Formats: sequence, C-alpha cells, structure tokens
Amino acid sequence: MYGDPATVRKILTELGDTWAVVGLSSNQERAAYGVASVLQRHGKRIVPVHPKAETVHGEEGYPSLSAVPFEIDVVDVFLNSGLAGKAAEEAVEIGARAVWFQLGVIDESAYERTRAAGLEMVMDRCPAIELPMLR
Repeated sequence: MYGDPATVRKILTELGDTWAVVGLSSNQERAAYGVASVLQRHGKRIVPVHPKAETVHGEEGYPSLSAVPFEIDVVDVFLNSGLAGKAAEEAVEIGARAVWFQLGVIDESAYERTRAAGLEMVMDRCPAIELPMLR
C-alpha cells in the first residue's frame, strides 16, 4: 500500500543517486550498515546521518540532515516509527526528492504530509531487496 512498484522504481532509478541514510553508524550489526553497502554497490552515494556523525563505508557522516552541505536526493530512514516522521519533515525542509522508510517503519501521517509536500515516498520496504529485482 505504501510502496507501489512504479513509485519504488522511480525512486530507485530516476530521482537521484545521493541517499542520506538516517540512523547509519559504524555498527556493522545494524541493518542500516548492510543496506548502505548494497546501495553503494548499486551506484548510490550514501551519506551517513547519525548523532555520532561517523564516517561509514568511506563517506563522511553528519549529525543531522540539515548539516549536510550538499543536495540530498533520497532520505532513507532507519529509525523507529515514532521518530521517523521527524526525519520525513526534515527531508521536506532540505528539499529532498523522496523519502524511504525501511521495513517495519510506518507512519501514515508522515506519509500523507510528505506526499502532500510533493515528495515521492515508500514505507515498509527495503531498497536492498528492491534494487536487485529491477530489470
């Protein structure tokens, strides 16, 4: 319901290759770490966004979306559903083109607000699963 195939494909292939990964740290046991690696292997530039602002997969980290000094195309959110809406609002504020909420991350109100602001959005999906299926 929150990720029709056309929107998934559009985000992955048309809306740009700079992906801020909110919640990405150097903790290799977290899902964000592995997904960011898959994004890189598929030609995406990942931008770690985490309060620790760590360098991950060779990319400099930032403590917030607003601290990133260049344009972000897609904001990929690895936060619990209760915090994800704030990240979506920040994505709108910085002029991102799309928001992607990871598996299990659902906030219907954030979805409606983000779509109303003109951004593409999917929820409860994983780009690391979707990218290899694109043909």
